[in-house]
Amino acid sequence: MSSLEGLTAVVTGASSGIGAATVVALTDRGMYVHALARRADRLADLASATGCTTHVVDVRDRDLLRDLLTGLEVDVLVNNAGVGRGIHLFTDADPSDLDQTIDTNVSAVLHACHAVLPGMVARGRGHLVLLGSTAGLHPLPATVYGASKGAIHMMTANLRLDLVGTGVRVTEVCPGRVATEFYDAAIDDPEVRTSLKEIGISELDSVDVADAIAYAVEAPWHVNVTTIELQPTEQTYGGTHFDRYEGADRGES
Repeated sequence: MSSLEGLTAVVTGASSGIGAATVVALTDRGMYVHALARRADRLADLASATGCTTHVVDVRDRDLLRDLLTGLEVDVLVNNAGVGRGIHLFTDADPSDLDQTIDTNVSAVLHACHAVLPGMVARGRGHLVLLGSTAGLHPLPATVYGASKGAIHMMTANLRLDLVGTGVRVTEVCPGRVATEFYDAAIDDPEVRTSLKEIGISELDSVDVADAIAYAVEAPWHVNVTTIELQPTEQTYGGTHFDRYEGADRGES
């Protein structure tokens, strides 16, 4: 039996991709999972498949988000909701894209953590999982998105200092390229979107990241998995590297 059996988790951005895969991973381990997202139809399908409890929420609605979270006894909060509006060229970004990215990727995470932490501290246990990115750790041509994920990186580090001695753990998970709907939602121009999506490598999939989240959450209480960085084998910092050694066996069949 999993050590997570009977505990309660909240997963934001749960209607697809990493969020949906995380709901599956945690319900498979016996957790009661509250899945938050904007798309009611996707959430309904997820509830049918996993038995999770769903909430149609835009995490930028701070009052609704806080009311929901303060009404739950949350053992694990997975802050997965995120967007990449304005990811291509900073100079071409619409000002509304800047606001949407920061409000979703940074402000909503702060409010969600702030809402659940009093209960966690009072109970002497809990786990905050924040989805960062390699874009928050290394320079990439993604100014706004990188800034938002850089904020997540420092947020998790400083939260650990704030929470030392409380029994609350904090984990940052930093994926590289993941095959999700991220670019579909981030970029309107179809040619630019295609150029960024079709890069000819085997990307991570959502289950790879969800498994990393589950590993951190399922670790023994005295173990805090602080930071997980995972990338496709063919990706490296600052971009993607192809065929460095001509004819090298990359394990592909």
